[in-house]
Amino acid sequence: MTAQSVTIEIYSDVVCPWCYVGKRRLERALDQLKNEIKARVIWRPFQLNPTMPAEGLDRVDYLEGKFGSVDAFRRVEAHVSSAGEGEGIAFAFDKISRTPNTFMAHRLIWYARQHGVQDEVVEALFKDYFEEGVEIGSPTALVRVAERVGLRAEGFLHGNEGIVEVKAEEAAGHKLGIRGVPYFVINGAYALSGAQPSERFVAALKTVEADLPAGKAVR
Repeated sequence: MTAQSVTIEIYSDVVCPWCYVGKRRLERALDQLKNEIKARVIWRPFQLNPTMPAEGLDRVDYLEGKFGSVDAFRRVEAHVSSAGEGEGIAFAFDKISRTPNTFMAHRLIWYARQHGVQDEVVEALFKDYFEEGVEIGSPTALVRVAERVGLRAEGFLHGNEGIVEVKAEEAAGHKLGIRGVPYFVINGAYALSGAQPSERFVAALKTVEADLPAGKAVR
């Protein structure tokens, strides 16, 4: 059997814990279908906090403002941590001191796609931020992430390349009506919102496979 080729565009933000969980669940689904489907995954930018100051904000202050109290966001963290355990993710929210502005990280992700290491950079950013508490809004931290996957990015990050492209990709996501992430677009026609269980990804991908080359939205 020849595997069918599909393109999966994932709109996400690197400070979104459910995006990390969704990545793992999609990977499990793709592994299950590896003999049937060959997937090309493209990560697209979606800033959850587009007005975040360039230097970021103290995480506790930010989350208190967003959720109303420490107890409220601790309950959210516990729920996410439980989901993460099921996917082999060791969330360490206590290590995170600041909520960063993520635009520069999205530029790095865009740049990594040009060099064929996009998924590796996304994985490293998620792991650094959520499991190690790394300040991923820092150019120094982003350069180190790039170096780990063999990518030289210091000159890029201190220049202007990718700014227009990342803004355009994010605008395209808003035109699709995306209001939250993760958001998965398969072959430009099918959509899945949220960190769905891996079985839901399997079902959607099988629907795509059966419908090729035509498509319809799966929500």
